[in-house]
Amino acid sequence: MIGKMIGAIAGAKVAEHARGVSGPVGALIGVGIVAAIRRMSPVTLVAAAAGGYVLKRYTEKQAAAKPASPKTAH
Repeated sequence: MIGKMIGAIAGAKVAEHARGVSGPVGALIGVGIVAAIRRMSPVTLVAAAAGGYVLKRYTEKQAAAKPASPKTAH
């Protein structure tokens, strides 16, 4: 029960930073994530964490490689 509440709070906080996701939807996603994590084996949990880290690094590298938009003078 406490894990679901913590997951809901964390999901709502993450939803504040995600486009197209409101607070209640983020809370439901957080509860679902907690339930899914409980059913994962340790190897699957480590693989999911590593995959998330690799995805984060990839998106950061893509954002850094994107040229800055030129500013127009008016």
